[in-house]
Amino acid sequence: MKMTLHVVVIGSLMVLAAVVFVAVYMPYATRDETPSEIFRARTTEEDAGRLQYIANGCVYCHTQSIRAIDWGFGAQRIAQAGDYVADRPILLGSQRTGVDLSPAGGEHPDDWHLAHFNNPRYTRPNSIMPAFEILGEEKIRKLTAYVQSLGLLDADRRMARQLYWKKEAVKAFEAGPEANIKWINDHVPQGWRDIPNPYPTSAAGLTRGHKIYQDNCLGCHGPVGDGMGPAQPWIYPPPFNFTILKNREISGGILYYQIMNGITGTAMPYFKRELESEKIWDVGNYVAVYFINQSDANTEPRGIDAAYEP
Repeated sequence: MKMTLHVVVIGSLMVLAAVVFVAVYMPYATRDETPSEIFRARTTEEDAGRLQYIANGCVYCHTQSIRAIDWGFGAQRIAQAGDYVADRPILLGSQRTGVDLSPAGGEHPDDWHLAHFNNPRYTRPNSIMPAFEILGEEKIRKLTAYVQSLGLLDADRRMARQLYWKKEAVKAFEAGPEANIKWINDHVPQGWRDIPNPYPTSAAGLTRGHKIYQDNCLGCHGPVGDGMGPAQPWIYPPPFNFTILKNREISGGILYYQIMNGITGTAMPYFKRELESEKIWDVGNYVAVYFINQSDANTEPRGIDAAYEP
């Protein structure tokens, strides 16, 4: 076949038509618009927040789709077509410069999001996300409502849990420091309360703990652990003041459990998906030594030291 201009143009159009048929028309013609088991319609406020999400370009950095290859990120559920039947356009996103937001609803209470949207460094000190304080409180609240809807019925169940425990946390905080500490510690299983920190307070371990604290904790708990970080004005009950814990039966196991699992209802998130075991013990040692001034590190009961410990 002679490659004339006529053949090139017709051939290119045929290739384009085939691509459009396979990639555009066939998915449209065979689409399944049956709602999934978690689907629900969004409220007016959530829809307004969705418009803020689109207008401010959140979709460029955050996806809203958990795939089968994403189990390593701690996924609980694979996204289904029926999750998106009401979304026009569908905001799947194309990259994960930030975290995937599919299950974001109920992962944190509203006040955490208010601090985060005003300036992400308040809650995530290493975040590269831009600050959205310029939006003003009303638009940030609508954006928060939309993010809290992600996950739909699953998100509603998480939000109900957050709201229940927030009431309990506020009640405990307003009862005073002693009652607050007791309330928090009483919700740590007994086995964890009896475990000392198994890692010795070596210079290297405390240096690692300092770096982990700066990267994850500084924005809420502040540079001296008194709960007066930059996120504090937005958060209630406020971030915990570690400096009041001396002689109050705080073990390494209690600190580990609370860092690992977070405290639902408060702005204290869980870190079990982000920090491996040693890092949690190290930051616990750092908090105990520098803020509480009391550490049970490497005390009895203890097992065999790990092979690399000094």
